[in-house]
Amino acid sequence: MGGQPGRMTARLALVIITLTIACNNAEDKVSSKVIRRDLPEIATPSFNQDSAYIYINAQVDIGPRVPNTPGQDSCAKFLINKLRSFNLEVSTQEGQVTGYDGIKLKFINITASSNPEALNRVLLCAHWDTRPIADGDIVRQNEPIPGANDGASGTGILLEIGRQLGATPPNIGVDIVLFDVEDHGRTNVNNSYCLGSQYWSKAALRKGYYPKFGILLDMVGAKDAQFYMEGYSMKFAPHIVKKVWKTAANLGYSNYFIFKQTPHITDDHLYVNTLANIPCINIIQHDPLTPTKFGSYWHTHNDNMDIIDRATLKAVGQTVLEIIYSEK
Repeated sequence: MGGQPGRMTARLALVIITLTIACNNAEDKVSSKVIRRDLPEIATPSFNQDSAYIYINAQVDIGPRVPNTPGQDSCAKFLINKLRSFNLEVSTQEGQVTGYDGIKLKFINITASSNPEALNRVLLCAHWDTRPIADGDIVRQNEPIPGANDGASGTGILLEIGRQLGATPPNIGVDIVLFDVEDHGRTNVNNSYCLGSQYWSKAALRKGYYPKFGILLDMVGAKDAQFYMEGYSMKFAPHIVKKVWKTAANLGYSNYFIFKQTPHITDDHLYVNTLANIPCINIIQHDPLTPTKFGSYWHTHNDNMDIIDRATLKAVGQTVLEIIYSEK
């Protein structure tokens, strides 16, 4: 009996040590799982409005980017080469669509992807073609417009965002899609606009491409531009609209992003929503003081670099970057 307490104490100590080691190992395993689940915080880069301005000017310098013209080919090469220089994965979708006037139109949709293997993805898009006629002008109506705001501005902002994605990849995957043949349409002909995005959206549905949401940029570079909550955006993705507008307000851009809804606008996002089933919103200028509601320079030869403002580019670009880098 005299030696029993010693043996029991030794056994008890061994049990305690064993349990302690097991608990510590269990804690280590739990901790490692938590660490693997937690994504690192990545600071939102600062959007460079001067860089975006240069990308817009480069497109305008090429000339009108009208389908079936040398300007289309030259600008496509510029966009593809620039996106590739950002170390993004770049691909094209090319073919022909038929315009409302029966003309066969060559299109080149361009996609650039950051973190292509990531399952959690967001879509950013814009159109890069220009209106083949100046129906908003009294003279020179049959000549194509420069398209600095209507076409080049959204593309220029996405080029700068692409540069930032290449330099500082976010935690999520991001796909930048530049649609062609958006502006070869006629108001009184249904579905005659946005032919490039219609083609892309049908293909995206077949491939099972389902990002969390999409943001379309159209006419986002004019001085003192204001962006209202567009009708189709509020119909298909009101939660994304509110998230973007609240983010803009928090960044100090509430003078650009107005918390009021406007009527529905037929634009690329309509087909991304209805054909691809991707909730997509449209950041697009609304000007209640002009008859067109898009600015006095819309579809005219005055849509040139004179109306592009770096402060507007900053407001839109920084807001979109904040949305991207806040995603987990």
